[in-house]
Amino acid sequence: MTSIAPAPRAYVVISPGRNEAQFMRRTLDSVVAQTERPAAWVIVDDGSTDESPAILAEYAAAHDWITVIRREDRGHRAVGPGVIEAFYAGLEAVSLDDYTYLCKLDLDLDLPAGYFAGLMDRMEADPRVGTCSGKTYYVDGAGRQISEKISDEMSIGASKFMRVACFRQIGGFVREVMWDGIDCHKARMLGWKAVSWRDPELAFEHLRPMGSSQTNIYVGRRRHGAGQYYMGSDPLYFTVTAIRKMAHPPYVLGGLATLQGYLGAWLRRAPQHGDGELRRFVRAYQREVLLKGKRRTVARIEGERASLWSPALPG
Repeated sequence: MTSIAPAPRAYVVISPGRNEAQFMRRTLDSVVAQTERPAAWVIVDDGSTDESPAILAEYAAAHDWITVIRREDRGHRAVGPGVIEAFYAGLEAVSLDDYTYLCKLDLDLDLPAGYFAGLMDRMEADPRVGTCSGKTYYVDGAGRQISEKISDEMSIGASKFMRVACFRQIGGFVREVMWDGIDCHKARMLGWKAVSWRDPELAFEHLRPMGSSQTNIYVGRRRHGAGQYYMGSDPLYFTVTAIRKMAHPPYVLGGLATLQGYLGAWLRRAPQHGDGELRRFVRAYQREVLLKGKRRTVARIEGERASLWSPALPG
């Protein structure tokens, strides 16, 4: 029996969230207002104890393409593995065969109305783009828009927009803190492109600063450092990036916290990602970046690995 291909611009959004009542109305309203809305939006309430369930019920009643799944309270807001576990709980409620694109979307964002349409336009223009996003910023206490400095060769985890074919080929998201870096490296290794575009019409607001934690931002930075060790990041490369982070808020201490997380994981010989080929690819990429810069390194990889790319879905 021949399967029916999904509509070319059919996309499904999966949003895990816990205790996001402070922010979620802005996210909900911004998705409802999209010029091209999702075919389906599955929101996983990961055991909220605030007003989130009531807010989600309100929007689900008003929009039949929104489905809410409720998980039991685990007692705290989880990041990294916990978020991806909730994501997969939502993914189980749909069939990816029905969609061309998939988005993991956080509930603390404010998106421009043409955000998803703009991403699909750009992906249609370059079929090798497997994972993408716009750039994100937050507003500081003085009302200034502060860039979160997403590298051009990475798509941000808060709004991870992917081709279903790419998602399947990389094996989905790993259930670890660096899931949103590993997916980009794995996609590039297999011949896809990962990108975040600096176009103003794709810029969106992060209502909670990236890298923060349910405890504080320093815990978040240590967690990031440990995640970099898990991914297999080169020690010299990571040290250089941590030093550079010291020039951005929270000054000095933020960069030191990432180093502490990496070194702590190294000293206790924490487990690393099981794909040894990918770890070697990441380290080789990072070492080349130190010598040649990201743009030249990415261009070389994309050129050399073009023959590996296949738009077909795995069987």
